[in-house]
Order: sequence, then C-alpha cells, then structure tokens
Amino acid sequence: MKFILPLLLCPFLFYAQDTARTYLEEIGEYRNHLNQEFANPEESPLTKEDLATFEGLDFYPADPQYRVTARFERSQDAQPFEMKTTTSRKPVYEEFGKAHFELDGKPYVLHIYQSHRLRTLEEFKNHLFLPFTDLTNGNGSYGGGRFIDLEIPEGDTMVIDF
Repeated sequence: MKFILPLLLCPFLFYAQDTARTYLEEIGEYRNHLNQEFANPEESPLTKEDLATFEGLDFYPADPQYRVTARFERSQDAQPFEMKTTTSRKPVYEEFGKAHFELDGKPYVLHIYQSHRLRTLEEFKNHLFLPFTDLTNGNGSYGGGRFIDLEIPEGDTMVIDF
C-alpha cells in the first residue's frame, strides 16, 4: 500500500516537468524571434551602426515563478491623461484596469493602461500597456522603468510574465 501513493504521483511529476520545459521552450522561441527581427535590416529599429555590432538582445533567465495569474479589475470612468515619458513626448493614455496578484506571498496591484492613439488602429485595438519598476531598474535594465505589452483579457484573469 505504501508504494501505491508514489506511483500515483509519478504522472503529475512528469506533467510538471513537461509544462516547465514547454514554458522555457516557448520563451526561447520568442526570444529567438525578437533577435531575428532586430538583426534584420528591414525590420530592425536599430541604426546601421548599431546593427553592424548587434549580437543579440540581453535577457534575464526565464523563471516560471515570475509568471503570475492576476485577477483583472476593469476601471470605471477613467479619464484620459498625458503620460510622462523620459522624453518630451506626452502620449495620451487612460487607465484600463488593475491587475491584482501575489508574488512571494506578497500582494501587488499594478495599473494597466490603454493608448488613445493605438486603440484606433485595428492591429492594436486590444493592446494594453503595463509599466512597472523593480529592483533591476538602473541595475541591469533601463533606469526609467520597464513595461509589458498585454492584450485585453476575455475574462477576469490575465497572465503576466515578468
């Protein structure tokens, strides 16, 4: 009888390993795609000078711990505002909602925005913008902050992969 429980748990352990491996493979494929876009002179946002020395983007190691399922709360009666940037540009955004989640046992709430300009374009009508700061800002990543591009969720949850 004491051998039955470990045997019953084996499929779950293999499933967990497959899920983590699939997640890491998916991240690897996405990163390879980004590097190909940046290396392609027809698609790259890089200057000719930067493109000549481009060897690939720097990424933090993928960590499934920082992929969270957040409860999404849609904002009501949000007002448009000019978002500060690190340049003189002031794009108009509106708070679209909030993401509520826990990470390392601590609760977090992050504000999610929608660009007034982008939502008028068919290709970006469901695009959301999640700016945030963390301990890497200015120490391994851009000092002005980081961001994640998201899509409008169909329900009341969304996956955020930091």
